[in-house]
Amino acid sequence: MKCPICKKEFSDLKYRPFCSKRCADIDLGNWFNEKYSFAATEVDEEDLQALEDAAKQKADD
Repeated sequence: MKCPICKKEFSDLKYRPFCSKRCADIDLGNWFNEKYSFAATEVDEEDLQALEDAAKQKADD
């Protein structure tokens, strides 16, 4: 496997998928500093209410 941060090959699985604590911490810092993002979709109120109602009904079953 290759570390997604430094691209080095590694065999120690302790910090998988990273090669070291340093690379794992760099990745965590990237999340905290909002360097990573993913697309979100807008949900209108009716859809949101329908999802909440379905979840509540499932929990009651």
